[in-house]
Amino acid sequence: MAMETAKKMTLFGLVWPIMIELFLQFMIGTADTLMVSRISDDAVAVVGISNQFFQAVIMLFVLISSGAGIVISQKLGAGKEEEARKVASMAFTLTVGLGLVVSLFLFFGANIFVNMLHVPESLHAMTYQYIRVVGSGTIVMSAILTLSTVIRSTGNTKGPMLVAVGMNIIHIIGNYVFIFGALGLPKWGLLGVSLSTVGSRAIALLVLFYIFRKSFTGLIQWRDLRLFDRPLLKEVAKVGLPMAFSSASWTISQVILFSMIATMGAEQLAARTYLNTMESFSFLAGWSFAMAVQIQVAHLFGAGQMEKAYRSLYKALFWGELIVITNTILLFIFGKNVVGAFTDNQEIISIVVGVMALNLLLQPLKMWNMPLNNALNAVGETKYVMNISIVCMWIIAVGGTYLFGLQLGWLIYGVYVAMILDEGIRGFLVQRRWLARKKLPKESAPMIQERRGIAGQM
Repeated sequence: MAMETAKKMTLFGLVWPIMIELFLQFMIGTADTLMVSRISDDAVAVVGISNQFFQAVIMLFVLISSGAGIVISQKLGAGKEEEARKVASMAFTLTVGLGLVVSLFLFFGANIFVNMLHVPESLHAMTYQYIRVVGSGTIVMSAILTLSTVIRSTGNTKGPMLVAVGMNIIHIIGNYVFIFGALGLPKWGLLGVSLSTVGSRAIALLVLFYIFRKSFTGLIQWRDLRLFDRPLLKEVAKVGLPMAFSSASWTISQVILFSMIATMGAEQLAARTYLNTMESFSFLAGWSFAMAVQIQVAHLFGAGQMEKAYRSLYKALFWGELIVITNTILLFIFGKNVVGAFTDNQEIISIVVGVMALNLLLQPLKMWNMPLNNALNAVGETKYVMNISIVCMWIIAVGGTYLFGLQLGWLIYGVYVAMILDEGIRGFLVQRRWLARKKLPKESAPMIQERRGIAGQM
């Protein structure tokens, strides 16, 4: 099993299914934005601020599952499959439990978040409805994220990709049926979008759970989901807690950022929504390299191949930057035509086109930053990444948005200037840390010694 897993851990073997999966997720967001734009620009603004809020909430689960994924990859690299299996079961149980709590909170407390986001009064009713319906499905999304992460950590990146294909198709069909009243059904507008979102995710969850149960040599049983191994839980916590604290801080900072953008007006908010969609296209291929390198570095680190782990980051960084820079240039050239497909509001189009030039700097800086963060997390440097992230996101991203965007009146241009400074400074700091850790930490030595001992006994 260990040799079979190692064969799956090549960079490009991991990357291409992740890239396709992320592209399909991007297509879901694009389909939402394009179809919702046929309702109104106000509806687009509602989806934009709500989905950004949901992304912030979901980051809590992303980082918890990512912590477990790192430990799983390290354990598989060290030949400890049974421990990896236990970690996977615990991660699923924990995130589902937390997801249930968050789902209930969002369903019954949707009004709290509408007010907290400073949504324009004219958008209150639509935002409340959207947050309530989609938010109640947080338990489904949290489970999907955990299962996808666990499955990828075993080297199987094709499974989540194929599930994403099916989810994408179901979601687009659901949007068409519910928004436009196809097949004789009533036109439910934004409510239909939210129902289509939750429904497609629920179906995806069932398929992913089936794959999850067969991801290890021994079939995962229902009783496994009730078991907790304290030492293993401590290992996950050591990696995952700093990531979770960083995620919680990021969640709050994003809510504040979008609440500040909301005070700038509906046009600024809608422009940011369109920009998010377009930027996702620019960055998703690069992000797939960042996700793949975390799995690869964690596996190599667990196997004791530390020099190879160190060098693998730069291969991912080179290819990721090449793709991101190319995509960003294309977006800059054709951006006006792209946003024109979503809206005919000239003020919104003007804002989006103006910000495109700033993306020529922002997106490559993001690509520089994220693989380095993931690689450092994969070798246990989660506390350092957490400290750098929290300080920079609050002082530079949030503080810069307030200063440039609101106080100096640069509006969304000020937001992007702050984000550029944030990504640039963090990228410099994590790059310096990675260079300083060329001889990676020796935490994996016990794993290596134990594997050698087992091999000697055989």
